[in-house]
Amino acid sequence: MDPRLLELLACPVCKGPLQHRREQRVLVCRLDRLAYPIRDEVPVMLEEEARQLAADDPLLER
Repeated sequence: MDPRLLELLACPVCKGPLQHRREQRVLVCRLDRLAYPIRDEVPVMLEEEARQLAADDPLLER
C-alpha cells in the first residue's frame, strides 16, 4: 500500500488516525476499535464493512 495514501486516510467515523497492519491486511482505528479491510490493495473505508474489535484484540496494540 502506498505510504502517501496512508498519510491521507483517516477513520470515516471519528476522523482519527489509522494504523496499517500489513500482515492482517487492515487499517485499524484504535479510538473506535474498528478494522477496515484492504482488498486488492484498496482500503474499504465504509463503516458497515469494518470489523468491530474487542478491547483486548491484539490489533489494538501499538
